[in-house]
Amino acid sequence: MITIALSKGRIFTETLPFLAAAGVVPLEDPETSRKLLIGTNHPDIRIVVVRASDVPTYVQYGAADMGVAGKDSLYEHGGAGLYVPLDLNIAKCRMCVACPRDFDYHAKVRRGARLRIATKFMKYSRNYFAKIGVHVDLIKLYGSMELAPIAGLSDAIVDLVSSGATLKANNLVEVEQIDTISSRLIVGQAAMKLKTSELLPIIDTFEKTVKYDD
Repeated sequence: MITIALSKGRIFTETLPFLAAAGVVPLEDPETSRKLLIGTNHPDIRIVVVRASDVPTYVQYGAADMGVAGKDSLYEHGGAGLYVPLDLNIAKCRMCVACPRDFDYHAKVRRGARLRIATKFMKYSRNYFAKIGVHVDLIKLYGSMELAPIAGLSDAIVDLVSSGATLKANNLVEVEQIDTISSRLIVGQAAMKLKTSELLPIIDTFEKTVKYDD
């Protein structure tokens, strides 16, 4: 049995062409099904649907053999026990610092002010602000980051941004870009040793299906 870990939403949708190229078709849509283990047209291949941040952990500990995870999730996880053979160039976005439109972020930074930053990306945030020499207090949240500065919980946020529409709707603006993000194919190191002959054809097919920017 080959188990593939995927998260709902954009990553799942944008991984479907890769699965199709490998001849794998999920039997249910995770957006409409309550099942967390989804069968495919291959009786020996199944999909486990987990939170995006949990995909690397499921693959690391062997609950899944392979998966698709964003660079953000891999960075926060650390990559232990994983091979990352491919950047699939999908689910692209950026990791940014954003704050209310009327908050003078750059002036605060120049004056050496200590900022309160709300985020679920603690490692990204800690390392970035340490690198640029800005003193921050990090506040870990799991829900909508945009609410934190509006409600007065934080001065700014570190979060993933795609179109920027949600920031704009909440009167927030990007003030720093930390990193560009895309999703990668990950494979468990143990699974690669034990199931090499089963996994390599899937990896090869995924590699041939990647579309690169012009």
